[in-house]
Amino acid sequence: MPRIEKVVFFGTPEFAVPTLDALERAGRTPVLVVTQPAKPAGRGQEVQQPPVAHWASARGVEVLQPESLKDEGFLDRLRALAPDVAVVVAFGRILPPRLLEIPALGCLNVHASLLPRYRGASPIQAALIHGEKKTGVTIMRMVEELDAGPMLLQEEVDVRLHETAGELAERLAPLGGELLAEALGRLEKGQAKERKQREESASYARQIEKSDGRMDWALSAEELYNRVRAYTPWPGMTAHFRGRPLRIVWGVPMSWEDAPMGGTGTYLGMRQGRLAVLAGDNSIFAIEEVQRPGRKVVRASDFANGERMRVGERFA
Repeated sequence: MPRIEKVVFFGTPEFAVPTLDALERAGRTPVLVVTQPAKPAGRGQEVQQPPVAHWASARGVEVLQPESLKDEGFLDRLRALAPDVAVVVAFGRILPPRLLEIPALGCLNVHASLLPRYRGASPIQAALIHGEKKTGVTIMRMVEELDAGPMLLQEEVDVRLHETAGELAERLAPLGGELLAEALGRLEKGQAKERKQREESASYARQIEKSDGRMDWALSAEELYNRVRAYTPWPGMTAHFRGRPLRIVWGVPMSWEDAPMGGTGTYLGMRQGRLAVLAGDNSIFAIEEVQRPGRKVVRASDFANGERMRVGERFA
C-alpha cells in the first residue's frame, strides 16, 4: 500500500489550525503549507499573516503564499515536491484542475457540513440560518465541481441551544482534524471507502458579506435570532436607532400577551430587561445586549435608560 509521507496543506484561518495540529500528532506534519497572502487587518490596518502561516513558521515548515494558484512557478514547485496528498481546510480559493492532478493520492477537503448539504464558502453560518438541529464535518475527495467529490468520512454533531457560528466552529475544527487523520490512515492502508454525494440533496452556502449583517425587521423573530447566531462574531447584526448604527449583540424570540401594534421595527417596551421589538409575522424579537460604534457592549435595560427610549419609536 502507498505510504503517505509528503503532505501539502492548503488553509488560511484559525479554523484550519486544529487540522494541522492533528496532522502533527499523527506524524504527518506537512512538508509545505500554502496559505493566502498577508493582508491588512484591524483598526490600524496593519499587515498580518494568516494563522496557518504563523503555525508553519513556528515549526520551520515552508510557507508559500501565491497571488495566483495558476502561476507556473508555483505549480512547478508543487510538481518538484511530488506530494503524496494535499489537504485543504478553509483555504479561501478554488483549486484549479491542474493543481488537483499533482498529488499522487489526490486532494482531500475538510468541509464543515454534512454534505451534500451546504456546499460552498459558509456552511457553518448556513446551518444556523436555516435552524438546523444537527450539522457536522465531511472529509471528501476534491473534484473540479465545488464540494461535489466523493465522501470518505462524515461525523454528525448536535447544534447546541443558542450556539453561535464562532462557538460551533470551535467544536467542528478539532473534529475535522481528527477525521482527516483517520481518513489518511485508511487511505494509506487501502481501507478508504468512498461514497458519492446525492446531487438531488445538494444545497449551496454563498460567501458571507458585511451587508448580510443588516437587521431586516420584516423577518420573523426566529429568523432574526438565527441570523444573530450565524453572524456572530462576523459580520455581526446591525440596526439603526435614532439615525445612528447600533449593533444587536444578542437577542431571542419572545412571546407577547396581546396583539402587538405598529410596523415592524417598532419598540414595544421593556420585558424582563429586554427591548421588545416587533418583527415579521407579528412576532417579537427581544434585544438583550447592544453596542454603539466605539463603545462597550451594554445590557438592553441600560441602553434604554441611557437613551430614554419611548414606546413606539422605530428601529431601522
